[in-house]
Amino acid sequence: MRNIGIMAHIDAGKTTTTERILFYTGKSHRIGEVDDGESIMDWMPQEQERGITIQSAATTTYWKDHQINIIDTPGHVDFTAEVERSLRVLDGAIAIFDAVHGVEPQTETVWRQANRYGVPCVGYVNKMDRMGADFYFVLEDVKNKLGANTVALQIPIGKESSFEGVIDLIKMEEIHWGSEGDMTFSPIAPEREADAKKWREKLIDALSHVSDAVTEKYLAGEELDAALLRKEIRKAVLNRDFLPVFAGASRRNMGVQPVIDAIVDYLPAPDEASPATGLYLKKEEEIKIPCDPKGQPLGLVFKIQNNREAGSLCYVRMYSGALKSGSALFNVGKKKRERANRILRMHSNKSEDIDSLAAGDIGVIIGMKLAQTGDTVGSEGWPVLLEKMQFPEPVISISIEPKTISDQDKLKDILAILSKEDPTFTIRENEETGQLIISGMGELHLDVLVTRILKEYKLGAKVGNPQVTYRESISKANEHTESFSKVIAGKENAAGITLRVEPAGRGSGNKYVCAAKAGRVEIPVEITEAIERGINGAFSSGIVMGYPCIDITATVTDIQYSELTGTEFAFEACASMAFDEACRAASPIMLEPIMAVDLTSPHEFVGEVMALVTQRGGQIHSMNSKTDIDEIKAQAPMEKMFGFMTSLRSVSQGRANFSLEFSHFEKKTER
Repeated sequence: MRNIGIMAHIDAGKTTTTERILFYTGKSHRIGEVDDGESIMDWMPQEQERGITIQSAATTTYWKDHQINIIDTPGHVDFTAEVERSLRVLDGAIAIFDAVHGVEPQTETVWRQANRYGVPCVGYVNKMDRMGADFYFVLEDVKNKLGANTVALQIPIGKESSFEGVIDLIKMEEIHWGSEGDMTFSPIAPEREADAKKWREKLIDALSHVSDAVTEKYLAGEELDAALLRKEIRKAVLNRDFLPVFAGASRRNMGVQPVIDAIVDYLPAPDEASPATGLYLKKEEEIKIPCDPKGQPLGLVFKIQNNREAGSLCYVRMYSGALKSGSALFNVGKKKRERANRILRMHSNKSEDIDSLAAGDIGVIIGMKLAQTGDTVGSEGWPVLLEKMQFPEPVISISIEPKTISDQDKLKDILAILSKEDPTFTIRENEETGQLIISGMGELHLDVLVTRILKEYKLGAKVGNPQVTYRESISKANEHTESFSKVIAGKENAAGITLRVEPAGRGSGNKYVCAAKAGRVEIPVEITEAIERGINGAFSSGIVMGYPCIDITATVTDIQYSELTGTEFAFEACASMAFDEACRAASPIMLEPIMAVDLTSPHEFVGEVMALVTQRGGQIHSMNSKTDIDEIKAQAPMEKMFGFMTSLRSVSQGRANFSLEFSHFEKKTER
């Protein structure tokens, strides 16, 4: 079995390659084209209309007696969460690079995510038939920008319109493809022999650095057979020592079958991947979880999708044991029992029922009511919590309201479903205006969600202009003593707290510390928990403007408690008031999101593009020239980037592109 994902920058050909894999492995009987809106993996109406992948789609296919579970991930930076949660549960990945542009901004982002989860990868240079394609430039670009040790297992025969096949450096033969993708093998042509030998030497040299078996045979002058090379390449890939690279042109049905072979030959099976780590709750210690189908059941819910007939489809990766259809299971984090009414094997948006889901496999469980993305499911007897996934902060908001009052509750229900599906989509109600404010990762992200509300759920809604989600913090330390007293139903509720607030380093987050010493009276745990709830609630409700607070350390230095009048309610309210007053006197400041801006522009427009960024308060950090384009890295405040695409198109005749990604929060300056 192999669990693999396909990751790359937008438009590098992820979905096109996936469609070819499904066709050649016999899963589909025709090739779906992204450009015609007919691809199998992009099944959402919006994906077909826009020609982009929005939701990661899972499917299962078979090749040479191996089951391959594939997850096709989005390439657009606004849907980073989809990539993040896919890579969290995968054992291996195919990284696709555009033969013309090499490493693009989003390629770097997904590569960092793959590194974080230690996912072994195979590289595939796609679009070798395009103008400006250069396989060897991509090898160097990946080495320099991603720090990967690239090793070519194939070299292309020709390039651009004359691209006709590849030379396999392991078997030392040429592979050519017919129009239907059928392969023919032939000896290497004499004029290409010198080149092939040079690149095979490089392959053996790279292998000898990590393999003693190859070094010994090579030094002894023995023949290195294909089986030995594959075995040693597999070890090197599993250890992430190097990135084997293939070449092809998926759109023209060239180069895909060797990549499918590489999935089986070089990427890990679930029991070969590094075992997952989890927190064993009974002993509060970290343990390794071996991939054993006979062990205790343990799985991670990595994605939730709403289905009108079936309810929540919970995508689960099993790490240990097996789950049977109709069996009971335990949500470890929420400490609640659930039931797996049905278990499905997904093929994009179609499914088939299966009896059980064993360790290493990926499937969908129907029947879980409380599960959320990142939840661990298992058994009560072995409570292990798998590591939660980290998602970036939403940075852009819009207001949304139904066209009729009667639709208010329906809209709230729809938003709740969408936020359960997507952890980077949040909803809050503005207390002053009563408006619903929805927040997401970017303009495209929110546009897709709003279109789903209008078209998929057929609800009329009015949408406001995009707004920036600011944050609040403090710029100096302050200590404040607050007392609270209120008589409710004839009983006095009283509390007293001394709270110290101080600014933490930017990006370090909020921290609550209880440093109060118990005096003559022992302070009950319920009271300290109530204080913590009050402070945590105050963190999210803001100081002056009502935006969430970040980077504040709140320390309770003294608690005035009486057994007769001290109640949880009083202390929770007192803590919230103390935080509010302490922060108001600690020079509160407003923070705005600063975005990392990655631009690509043809050489002739690069001056105008850079001027446009600086006009919007941006700072250029670096510029890199490639054969046909310049890459510019900059940072700019989010509020100045609305409508940037229109301006960029007008100064570059529609030929420049950009992507935005949240970088950090910074003190808002008056402009």
